[in-house]
Amino acid sequence: MIYIAVLILLVCLLLGVPVPMSFMASTVWLLFFGGPTGAGYASSMVLPYGFSSMNSIALISIALFIMAGGIMEKGRIGEKLIDFVDVFVGKIKGGLGVVGTISCAVFGSITGSACATLSCIGSIMFPRLEAAGYPRGIAAAIMSNASLLGMLIPPNSTLIIFAWISGQSILACFLSTVLPGIMMTALICLVNCWLVRKNPNVKVTDPPKGKERFNLMKQRGFVALPALMLPFIVLGGIYGGIMTPTEAAAVAVIYAIPTGMFVYKGLTLRGLWDSLVESAVTTGVVMVMLYSVMMLSRLYIMENLPGRMLGLFRAVSENPWIILFMINIFLVIMGMLMDDISSVTLGTPILIPIIIELGFNPIHYAAIVGVNTGLGCITPPAAPVLYLGGRLGKAPINEMMGPTLWIIALAWTPTLLVTTYFPRFSLLLPHIFLGTPW
Repeated sequence: MIYIAVLILLVCLLLGVPVPMSFMASTVWLLFFGGPTGAGYASSMVLPYGFSSMNSIALISIALFIMAGGIMEKGRIGEKLIDFVDVFVGKIKGGLGVVGTISCAVFGSITGSACATLSCIGSIMFPRLEAAGYPRGIAAAIMSNASLLGMLIPPNSTLIIFAWISGQSILACFLSTVLPGIMMTALICLVNCWLVRKNPNVKVTDPPKGKERFNLMKQRGFVALPALMLPFIVLGGIYGGIMTPTEAAAVAVIYAIPTGMFVYKGLTLRGLWDSLVESAVTTGVVMVMLYSVMMLSRLYIMENLPGRMLGLFRAVSENPWIILFMINIFLVIMGMLMDDISSVTLGTPILIPIIIELGFNPIHYAAIVGVNTGLGCITPPAAPVLYLGGRLGKAPINEMMGPTLWIIALAWTPTLLVTTYFPRFSLLLPHIFLGTPW
């Protein structure tokens, strides 16, 4: 019956049924027809489990980070970050794409939301990129992929959910994706320059030099200082042990409101209200999704789906590294069919027992999950961030696919391979700061 339940889930997702409803359809099937005798399970075994699993203070941080991202998006904070980063880009072809990529990395490290990053930074960068001669397809592809850097450079919601489900340290999971995030940032910048290297329409700006450049750097740095302080406060508070991620998320909200309203004067009372309403709706959707997935994952475990999957993997190979490669393929396919939060919530309780039995460090696996969830968000058919980038950048998807495939091949794939097969790359910072074993 478990295979029919999985098939129901996949068919519903392919037919476009909303993700929570797809999970519920699979759950209902197992409730009626699951179990060793096919007689199903008592609802009293599943429904209370979903509620009790949601009783975690760590989940509050997701709502608060969503709220902080919405407030920053409307507070003109991203614009000041872009202006400051722009000073450091010299006379290179593709420099404006580098500005957008680094700005997405900085902004994403505060909000942890790809959609908020793309909406905020993209709305500022797309007109600038178009004026600089960037083809719309390349501009939209670069910004869509760069907006996902917030999933790698902490804090981010997917790793909070991963840590919550797997019972790992949230801080250790955050630290595991820092180096992969930096690597991805550098590779996207390089691919951006490579994509436009022979395009005669892309303009090269002549930046100020000497004292004029230094003065401009001081001026824009002073203006951007309140925005730049936010990642230091949030990340410094978390890594320094001063604040929990939930407390840091609350501080981000409290800090972003006066900064956007009184310093940059982009946030109005109406904008603040809209941000709170949008955050509440998004949080509600996420919580309903988490509830339905927790019930489904509980039933999958009772049906021994992890053991069955490990048996299938071992039928192909007994080598743990080859099995880890197959797990990567499985994660990519999940990312192609559902959003990042659903993928992590459903996949973690199923795959974590396999990872532990194979002898891999769960913190190492957290970094693999971080890279894979980002990759899934720009891989069709789901690809929610890719489609959002196309709408914001007014670029047809067919014009974005070529550049996106190059970014997947030259940036995402190398980062995933290094993160997967060189565990110390992702475990270095957790080992230094927290003493996590190699």
